Amino acid sequence: MDQLKLTACSNFHGSIELPGSKSITNRILLLASLGQGNVLIKNSLQSDDTNHMIKALEELGVKIKNQTEGMEIEGLCGKFHTKKADLFLGNAGTAFRPLTAILSIMQGQYILSGIDRMHERPIKDLVDALSQIGANIKYLKNEGYPPLEIHPANISYRSPINIRGDVSSQFLSALLMACSLLKDEIVININGDLISKPYIDITLKLLRKFGVNFINKDWKVFSLVQPANLKNPNIIEIEGDASSASYFFAAAAIAGNVEVKGLSKDSIQGDIDFLKVLKKMGANVKYKKNSIVVSQAVTLKGLTVDCKMIPDAAMTLATLALFAQGPTELLNIGSWRVKETDRIHAMTTELKKIGAEVVNNLDSIKIFPPQEIKNNIAIDTYDDHRMAMCFSLVCLANKNIYINDPSCVNKTFPNFFQEFTRLLNE
Repeated sequence: MDQLKLTACSNFHGSIELPGSKSITNRILLLASLGQGNVLIKNSLQSDDTNHMIKALEELGVKIKNQTEGMEIEGLCGKFHTKKADLFLGNAGTAFRPLTAILSIMQGQYILSGIDRMHERPIKDLVDALSQIGANIKYLKNEGYPPLEIHPANISYRSPINIRGDVSSQFLSALLMACSLLKDEIVININGDLISKPYIDITLKLLRKFGVNFINKDWKVFSLVQPANLKNPNIIEIEGDASSASYFFAAAAIAGNVEVKGLSKDSIQGDIDFLKVLKKMGANVKYKKNSIVVSQAVTLKGLTVDCKMIPDAAMTLATLALFAQGPTELLNIGSWRVKETDRIHAMTTELKKIGAEVVNNLDSIKIFPPQEIKNNIAIDTYDDHRMAMCFSLVCLANKNIYINDPSCVNKTFPNFFQEFTRLLNE
């Protein structure tokens, strides 16, 4: 196994231009492919997850050209030309779930598969919702999980679609995108509490950019009252990834000063609210027109944080808790268990290696920081990009840290370690 050593350090300074948001990039790639007209996409993320989406779209007949200014897509006006394909999507949930929904109404035969972990991530709630409009989707191995086989079907909308909202927001996002192609006044009812609402908000705001409007009734009912064709804007620019920014903001709060460019207070990403928590912990936060500056806290204070609105950036808080005075408790993080790995288990295991005391349950984790962070610890990353990036912060305790399988960051931020170590050395 490859291993990366991050050398003990106590200073973190400089500036960084963020890569584009993964969540936004994969949504826009899919919507643009099905829209009417050509669109130039600027600042799209280049990573494993987005490459899986691009490759799948090309196999489905989408023309994607790399230009100097960005990526140009020729929209297919709501229908993929390819009616039979076998698509491998790695562990990219932002590709697998929306493509499942879209392809189920395309009147083709498709197989969708991924790596072993993708086949352990549930998809039954989405499949059940799609079956209500007549989708014909079969499980090829285990009931409720990928891989899937999609067959032509008699798609028709007769009554409101019901979908669970308490496992993954990606299911609803996928359904919203698929329903935007149906020529009906669609109503979607949410069963249970909807988690990760900011990601649904991203989907709704991006759909508006393409001319489709859903009415959000208190996160319980979503109505498409005036069906419209997806129409591509001429140019669309993707903002920097707020989840990726959280590692640099946290590092600055611990040990220095960082300006993150390509992100503003007006970001459509929910993880921008990570900064509100950081400020409560004691860090200094300054918002500029197209950048954000965070500088070191005199003292970082442990907090109890409801993480329902920042599920990805909450992982950064778990490692930041090592540097705080007093315990930090993260609530409403049950969705961690169905991500790239069981993140509650993984985070608990690795924090204990560092010397922290950790208590968890199905939906929360509480971290008691150690009196002294242990030196020369090797961190297992569980093929999870966020585990690798989160635990990089430990070197700022002036301790060596070893990151196993560092290439897992290719999922969303291939240049992460180059950028992180550059700011360690400035």
